[in-house]
Amino acid sequence: MKTHAICLLLTLPFPAFAGTFTPPEGCSLYMTVQSKQCRVSNHYTCAADAPGDKWRADFDQEGLFFRSRIDNETQWVESFDIDPPEVQTLDPAPRDPASFSELLASGRDDFDFNLSRTSGLNTNARGYDRLTGKTLVIDGIALQQTQFDFTETDQAGNVVRQANGNEYIHPEWRLFFAGPGQTMIDGQMLPIDGSPLQFIFPGEPGFAATQPLFECDDVLSGLPDDVIRVRGE
Repeated sequence: MKTHAICLLLTLPFPAFAGTFTPPEGCSLYMTVQSKQCRVSNHYTCAADAPGDKWRADFDQEGLFFRSRIDNETQWVESFDIDPPEVQTLDPAPRDPASFSELLASGRDDFDFNLSRTSGLNTNARGYDRLTGKTLVIDGIALQQTQFDFTETDQAGNVVRQANGNEYIHPEWRLFFAGPGQTMIDGQMLPIDGSPLQFIFPGEPGFAATQPLFECDDVLSGLPDDVIRVRGE
């Protein structure tokens, strides 16, 4: 099943370089987001998915590098790394599933769930999201700020990924967006900031773009993908 998913991933009609993003058949693109750290994300939904499921395709200077699907509670249902190709899926029956509804209702959501990869790596993700009470307006869009802490460990307890800082949510869209924080790179916690800068909708210039616009210099283009997508939201 997972091997088939990788083969399907490699044959999907996504552009590899600058151009216009075309979602898979049966899917509709509804928003393009240009962010810091040389990333542009195209958000789309597919008719065959469960209600509330949402997809995101991330592009850097070299093309598509990551896709992900979340559900209506923003659980990480599945994600696809492009180079090298790998699929990550959410294991069933999480101990404490991520809940966007709980975050909105109480101001905090703790999570504890397991993830499986086609490489054979199985991990546990634990942490929390908390509303700070602050609202920021970015490109005319009001976003609520969150604070988060996230640690992913392998079966031996070794830390695979770790990050903390701030992100943004849009309550009606039920989406997270990256923000300023720090993440573990080569054993050190280093600052990052993948905040959104432009929200582009159908009919507007730049909608469906696959070329990132901001902070695309040599230093940032050499950063690993996990620096840009610290939580894979």
